[in-house]
Amino acid sequence: MKVVFENITKSFGHTVAVKDFSAQLPDGHLICLLGPSGCGKSTILNMLCGITPVTQGHIFFDDKDVTKLPPDLRNVGMVFQNYALYPHMTVLENIAFPLEVQKVRKAERIERAGEIAKLVHVDSLLKRYPSELSGGQQQRVAIARALVKNPKLLLMDEPLSNLDARLRLEMREEIRRIQQNTGVTTVFVTHDQEEAMSISDSILLMKNGMLIQEGLCQDLYNNPNCKFVADFLGNPPVNNLKLSDNDFKAIFGQKYNYSSNQVIAAVRPESFIFGGDLPAQVVSVSEMGKEKILTLIFFENTVHAILNTDEELKAGDKIQVSLKNKGIFVFDSKTEERLA
Repeated sequence: MKVVFENITKSFGHTVAVKDFSAQLPDGHLICLLGPSGCGKSTILNMLCGITPVTQGHIFFDDKDVTKLPPDLRNVGMVFQNYALYPHMTVLENIAFPLEVQKVRKAERIERAGEIAKLVHVDSLLKRYPSELSGGQQQRVAIARALVKNPKLLLMDEPLSNLDARLRLEMREEIRRIQQNTGVTTVFVTHDQEEAMSISDSILLMKNGMLIQEGLCQDLYNNPNCKFVADFLGNPPVNNLKLSDNDFKAIFGQKYNYSSNQVIAAVRPESFIFGGDLPAQVVSVSEMGKEKILTLIFFENTVHAILNTDEELKAGDKIQVSLKNKGIFVFDSKTEERLA
């Protein structure tokens, strides 16, 4: 099912949580709503499922306007941060409960719950209670419960935030597998850019209730439309350089026709090359296999650089580097919009 937001605004008194938000979510895709805490991600999710009414604008499921449709008529599945499993029910009973609410006959409830349990790999746990499950198992049960009624739309609000780092990685892959197997349009809310880039077909990046940029994960990383997008995506983060006119020309030559006080030049860590004619001094070195993540002093800026070199480098070493063409951005210093 395709989802369309048409100039959505949500206000709580004088506070505007979401402002003039327009976007299209393609049928069968996994889309991440990404952004810092308080940017309006969960508010959009709540408007999608009908829990929170829309102040202005319209939401369409395919061609149907559902803006004022009550939650129980939207056929939406929801997975929460805290899983919200019923502690007195077994795994089977938890999964089947939405069908019981819909008054589906018991035999069919059990059959459908068993099928979904197999899909999410909890079919061996059907007689257990939530207290007897690990965090990852509880998460799978919560996903199964959301999927059992065959929703047209699956909403996931920070579903991995309560898991440890290793289990988060495992569940990312599982959620992606489940989504691809079911083909259900899925909206996944997170503030974790690495999580968003690893799991989704596309990203809607938000700030202060507004959509800042949308697109394929790698497109946002490679072609940010403003400084906020470049800053938010990437680990280690992009290096924002404060440069004099002379230093700006020494690094970029005549490539950019800007005065240094008009712009902010930004360089991705992986855009540094070991060897060249630009001087730098090593502050610290962290090795990851053949790759080295260095902290450098570069034209009076402290930067992070990912260098592929066999050289034994240590703090205090003076080295020469150069820059790739890819991963170099120039932003207007006032508006922070992308210039080049």
